[in-house]
Amino acid sequence: MRYLTVLVEPEGGSAFHPLGEELTAEPSIERRAIHRVELLADDTVLLFAEASGSKERYERIMDDSPHVVDYLVAGENRWMAVSQFEPTEAVRRALELQRETLLVIETPIRFTSDDNLRLTYVGTDETFRKLSEYVDGMDAITFDILDMGDYDVDRSSFRRLITARQEEVLEAAVELGYYREPRQASLEDISGVVGISPATVGEHLRKVEQRVFGEIVQ
Repeated sequence: MRYLTVLVEPEGGSAFHPLGEELTAEPSIERRAIHRVELLADDTVLLFAEASGSKERYERIMDDSPHVVDYLVAGENRWMAVSQFEPTEAVRRALELQRETLLVIETPIRFTSDDNLRLTYVGTDETFRKLSEYVDGMDAITFDILDMGDYDVDRSSFRRLITARQEEVLEAAVELGYYREPRQASLEDISGVVGISPATVGEHLRKVEQRVFGEIVQ
């Protein structure tokens, strides 16, 4: 079993669906994560998602949208919503691909600060090849591969946020006491272990902190 982590961006940087585009454009709403998405037998999409901000504005958008079949929402400043809506052809085909192959999306799917999606697929090289063929035939979205490898059940989703090299630097930093109080190691100490310059060590650690802390606060 393999994993493939990608950054998915809609054409023009807007959204993957007119409903998503309207929600993205609303400044009082912040979309945070998708916890479940599936294509139903009637070819509508069932989505379980997390957001924050104005629940009232979200409800008005959903009530007015011609794409929405039904929805439920619970919570206040940070809330969860279940929605059923009609997909675009691109969204429908992407979800059909999961139904037809051993291709699974690891949840939650996180929105980036640019409202793109960072997600991890789990499957085989063959299913990833089929995914690649699907993407090559689509003009509405772009996939940037961030990481790929054997799926390790002991490897947390947090660790899949970072590259293998960043993980190596982070492990050295923790083992040497860089994050202890008081600090027991310097960037130079870590540099001597991993074999790269102190400046590059610092850059790797800043990227790790940005990604992991960003995941925590979302």
